[in-house]
Amino acid sequence: MEFFRFTRDIPFMRHALVFNVISLVTFLAAVFFLSTRGLNLGVDFRGGTVIEVAYEHAVDFNRVRGAIDKLALGEYSAQSFGSSNTALIRLPLKEGVSSAQLSERVMTALKTDDPTATQKRVEFVGPQVGKELYENGALALLLVSLGIVGYLALRFEWRFAVAAIIANLHDVIIILGFFAFFQWEFSLPVLAAVLAVLGYSVNESVVIADRIRENFRKMRKATVMHVIDSAITSTMSRTIITHGCTLLMVMSIFFFGGETLHHFALALAIGICFGIYSSALVMAALVMWLGVSREDLVKPDKKRSGPEGEKILP
Repeated sequence: MEFFRFTRDIPFMRHALVFNVISLVTFLAAVFFLSTRGLNLGVDFRGGTVIEVAYEHAVDFNRVRGAIDKLALGEYSAQSFGSSNTALIRLPLKEGVSSAQLSERVMTALKTDDPTATQKRVEFVGPQVGKELYENGALALLLVSLGIVGYLALRFEWRFAVAAIIANLHDVIIILGFFAFFQWEFSLPVLAAVLAVLGYSVNESVVIADRIRENFRKMRKATVMHVIDSAITSTMSRTIITHGCTLLMVMSIFFFGGETLHHFALALAIGICFGIYSSALVMAALVMWLGVSREDLVKPDKKRSGPEGEKILP
């Protein structure tokens, strides 16, 4: 479906060097902030105390957060759990304070604010568990990346596999760079968003790669640059409609999904914006610079000789 169509091909590849210099600078800035500031890992990764609190009515999280804020315990999260009457509170490790002491302080503050608050359970999440989550998350990212490379190499050509994985990992590093620069909390939902963005960017890369292959078959006399420009331009309408609708949904989660989904939606929004940019302007340019040609994607017609030496198509 197309709401509009570009009548002329936009010369994206003429400015490919400029686009990729911008990407390189952004990428290096993200790496710099990751190496100097690091990620602000949440309770899931660092370890901490998890408290489940039940109320006799729907939880008013503004009052819950207001009561906990007075204790100055650092960064924490409070979210609905199971039902609207139950809150799950995750607190960071505090030096010299045990989980029992921490939970007692929190419950005292919550009961002072609302006497109906009842502690259902309290658990300590050790840093060892956090280390395992961190390692498993990195392993998941590695396996997804390898799967992407293998899929694109088999479906298209190795140049597309190399270009796509560079472009898509570029998106992941930039998302992490934003979280390192602003010191937003990096939690399991954010990790899920990063993996989702990786798959989302691959989808856009596959669409553009498929159109490039199709154009090589149709535009027999066109240059590689013209073929790629035409492929990107022809997918612009689809890209704007698809990603615009997706971004609209993500922003609704960002504004109305509550604190629990705030950073999840933020990571998705950043990833979608950079995913469009990298798939269209980074991946395609890398494919061109790697030397893709019509012969790499379109097999030439094989001919055989007839009884009198004439050429006959099989």
